[in-house]
Amino acid sequence: MLAMRYTQRLPSATLGALCCFGCAGPTSDLRIEWSENVLTVRGDHLPEGAVKIWYLEAYCRPGARDQPWDETTIGHETRLLVATPDGKHITLRCTLKDGVTVAHAITAGTDEVDFQLAAHNPTDRRSEAHWAQPCIRVGAFTGTGADVTEDEYAYISKSFVFLDGEQAFMPTRDWATKAQYTPGQVWIPAGVPRADANPRPHHPDPPGNGLIGCVSGDGQWVLASAWEPYHELFCGVIRCLHSDFRIGGLDPGQTKTIRGKLYILPNDTRSLLRRYQRDFPEHSKR
Repeated sequence: MLAMRYTQRLPSATLGALCCFGCAGPTSDLRIEWSENVLTVRGDHLPEGAVKIWYLEAYCRPGARDQPWDETTIGHETRLLVATPDGKHITLRCTLKDGVTVAHAITAGTDEVDFQLAAHNPTDRRSEAHWAQPCIRVGAFTGTGADVTEDEYAYISKSFVFLDGEQAFMPTRDWATKAQYTPGQVWIPAGVPRADANPRPHHPDPPGNGLIGCVSGDGQWVLASAWEPYHELFCGVIRCLHSDFRIGGLDPGQTKTIRGKLYILPNDTRSLLRRYQRDFPEHSKR
C-alpha cells in the first residue's frame, strides 16, 4: 500500500511498539493492512499467516437487546487515509450517517496491535452512537476454520474470558441460551445497561476483567483483545470474538477518546494478564 496524506488531528498518544516482558517461547513480529472493511494482521508465525478483523462491523444505538438488529445499527463508511509501506501504521476515518466522525490510528508492534481512536460529533444534534464492533475472525487461529470443520461454533472450546479472577474456557458455567437471537454469549461489565447490550444470550455474571481471547490450534499462542471503555465481550456465530468498545453517545461538539489492544503472545496466562494490567490499570481499579 502507498502512504497517503493525512491531515485530521489524532488523539495524542504514544504509538510505539511495546515489547513483551515476562514472556518465554517463540517470538513474533506483526504487520497490518486494511481493505474493504477488513483489517488484516500478518505474522509469519500465525496460522495461515494472518488474523482478519471485520473493522468495523457496526456502530450501534442503545436499546439493542429488545429491538431488531437493523434498528440498532447506524450506517457508516470507512476510508483509508494512511498506510505506511512497512505495514506498521494505518489511519482510518469512519463517517457515521448521523454525522459523527471517528479517527483511528492503528499501529502494529512486535506482538500487539495498538488502537487509538477519537470520536467527534461536529453536528448540533446529540448522537446515539453508543458502541461499536470490531469482529475478530479466529477460526483459522484456533484450528477450527471452515477447511477443518463445518461446525461454526467449534472454536469456542479454544476461547476464554475471565470469571471471578480465573480464566474460564467456553462454554463457561451458567451458559445462557435464550435471547432474541441465538446462539452466542455476551458478558456485560458493571455500568453498562443490559438493555443496551447485544441481543444474543446474556451471561448472568459480569466478566472478571475486560479480556476475551483464544488459544491457537497448536497451543503455542494466545490471541486476546481489550478496549477502554468497553461495552461488552461477545462470542459470536461466525467463528468470531468481540471486545466491543463503548462510546456512550456524543453531545454536539463533543469528542471522546478510546483505546484498544490486540495481543498475540506466547501462550502464558500470567504474561497476558501482566500486559493487560499494565495497559489498562483503570480496569483493575474497578
